[in-house]
Amino acid sequence: MNRIPRRTRSKGSPIYEARTRDIVVRVMCSYRPEDSEPDIGLHMWSYVVEIENHGTETVQLISRHWIITDSRNNVDEVKGEGVVGDQPTLKPREAYRYTSGCPLRTSSGSMAGSFQMLTDDGQTFDAEIPPFSLDLPDARKVMN
Repeated sequence: MNRIPRRTRSKGSPIYEARTRDIVVRVMCSYRPEDSEPDIGLHMWSYVVEIENHGTETVQLISRHWIITDSRNNVDEVKGEGVVGDQPTLKPREAYRYTSGCPLRTSSGSMAGSFQMLTDDGQTFDAEIPPFSLDLPDARKVMN
């Protein structure tokens, strides 16, 4: 299993990337001030996930597992079938892209997880969703 987390930048927004076997998962996120209500502890984030099949076998995304951590180290886990109501099948050299959102009680946090993938011959494996940070656009960056 080959996992290569990578972070690059595109138009000012970070792109987080991981590769498991021949599946590449990229995530880009952004804060949604128009949907947030900081006074009551609601901070909304939007994220775009791209999944690319760089392999030679067809795979299907069966389920997802997200680990969402806010800045107070409160952890929420989300598990379920597919993504946004879909269980996409990716032939070699195909890609799938979707957009979703995440509410946080704090103004910053992080997300990570995995997609369970099923091959044509019935094998399953977990494709890593790279860890990515949820930080307000003008927040001061602090390294721990």
